[in-house]
Amino acid sequence: MNIFWFLPTNGDGRYLNTPQGARAVDFAYLRQIAQAADSLGYGGVLIPTGITCEDSWVVASSLIPATERLRFLVAVRPGLTSPTVAARMASTLDRLSGGRVLINVVAGGDPVELAGDGLFLGHDQRYALTHEFLTVWKALLAGETVDFQGQYIRVEGAKLPFPPVQKPHPPLYIGGSSAAGHRLAAEQIDHYLSWGEPPAEVARKIEDVGIRAGLAGRSVRFGLRVHIIVRDTTEQAWAAARALIRHVDDEAIATARRAYERSDSEGQRRMTKLHGGSRDQLEVAPNLWAGVGLVRGGAGTALVGDPETVAARLKEYADLGIETFVLSGYPHLEEAYRVAESLFPLLPVTPPAPQAQAEPVFHLSPVGDTGKVQLRARTG
Repeated sequence: MNIFWFLPTNGDGRYLNTPQGARAVDFAYLRQIAQAADSLGYGGVLIPTGITCEDSWVVASSLIPATERLRFLVAVRPGLTSPTVAARMASTLDRLSGGRVLINVVAGGDPVELAGDGLFLGHDQRYALTHEFLTVWKALLAGETVDFQGQYIRVEGAKLPFPPVQKPHPPLYIGGSSAAGHRLAAEQIDHYLSWGEPPAEVARKIEDVGIRAGLAGRSVRFGLRVHIIVRDTTEQAWAAARALIRHVDDEAIATARRAYERSDSEGQRRMTKLHGGSRDQLEVAPNLWAGVGLVRGGAGTALVGDPETVAARLKEYADLGIETFVLSGYPHLEEAYRVAESLFPLLPVTPPAPQAQAEPVFHLSPVGDTGKVQLRARTG
């Protein structure tokens, strides 16, 4: 199992939906979490994206010198950034970090937020745009000079003078539950991530993406994004789950649900359907609790229980084909330790990969024309 943690750049605390027990998320705090994840043996951290989050690229860049092996899963947003600029950003961060960059492709989102960022395409149009974006992005990172004319993207003579350390490009991740999302994952993506739905639902998504990938002559790896509430006993774990939402009232749930309903995300629709805006049936599968999703968009479920039980549930997902687990818990600093100390001894955790160093590329022209240069990576 490759286990990642989460950097809460949109806020952290002991409870949801209240300033009580909340803490400021500044650089010092993010560095603490990143260094804890690095030293504890997590393979990487997911850095979220959106208008309520600090910018994931700037955060990852700031944490390069503070960490040694930790990898950063950062977001590209097709339609908000051109594929050529995104390729230069990915290559630069990959080179400067020693090959520690992973790319989270985000094609969906809240239409209101996207309108604020100047993107007015519908759901399936955004996925079509993303397909064109990745076609250009991947070709550039593979060292090609790109001429491309699509419905949404056009480039002429595009090239990338500084190649990435990871070949042919930093690995691509995506989460998407719609047919368009599954099709894009099958045709362009390396790792498909599902939010924490009941195992039978996750199995159906894995099967569909796998079949589509096979028809495209490709293979895709799979991951799961889920919260963790683990305590010494099952009773203590469920008490902690209830405590997490003790300040969540009916008005907060209704407000969140209105925001979810305006989204065209199929994944968000499925998350919302698990709890239906009600506190009555929050255990939607054995030890899978949907309480987080009452007021938090995106990943809204948590595995709850004692270490042996939670480890067994994670292994059930692994048996379906899940390799990467992106975990989180409130508050994220303390829970990074708790999860590692409680669960890692019970799981076949893959150790983080050693850092790779990029050899320098020398510019020979004052106008920046590198001509033909070669880059090799060495493992350190």
